[in-house]
Amino acid sequence: MFTRSESFSQFIRFYPAVSLISAICVILYVATVLPLLPARDIFTALSGVNFLISEGEYWRLVTPIFMHAGLTHILFNVFSLIIIGPGIESFAGTKRFALLFLLSGILANVLTLVIMPPMYVHVGASGAIFGIFGCYAYILLYKKHLMSRQNSQTILALIIISVVLSFMQGSVNLIGHIGGLVSGFLLAPLFLKNK
Repeated sequence: MFTRSESFSQFIRFYPAVSLISAICVILYVATVLPLLPARDIFTALSGVNFLISEGEYWRLVTPIFMHAGLTHILFNVFSLIIIGPGIESFAGTKRFALLFLLSGILANVLTLVIMPPMYVHVGASGAIFGIFGCYAYILLYKKHLMSRQNSQTILALIIISVVLSFMQGSVNLIGHIGGLVSGFLLAPLFLKNK
């Protein structure tokens, strides 16, 4: 489940939502680092800034999900999405997976808005990716038949490591990570119906 053996074209065909989300993240990242484009303007316009959201710029609850601050940030999140996303997309279907990803990210950003200070700035797909982890956590507890024992152990280890690392790294949006995890867990029953 977590090892990829598909060709590039097969991956895109089998997992269109994971592919499209990854492509959007990469394109936006490239747009912010190319010297020919107004990179700072793009980043500033699309990042999550709490006081601007409070003043009515509600798109900033969505756009930060696809923005990233640095090469390591984008590589880690896209790699994580490509590894863990296909399993949930195959369980839930493309549309439901995309909605789960988006709602988890938005709810993580709403929690960040409520808890973090007004000047707090946040970007990254981590909250939405933790939403996928939350969906897996729901499967581990209530839908065990959907996963083999080996895959269950693998995803449990990934969830634990990711949560622990979130607490250890000062530069991450811990509220967004935990918010995404809880959101994905609570949303999972809606997106895994009839499974």
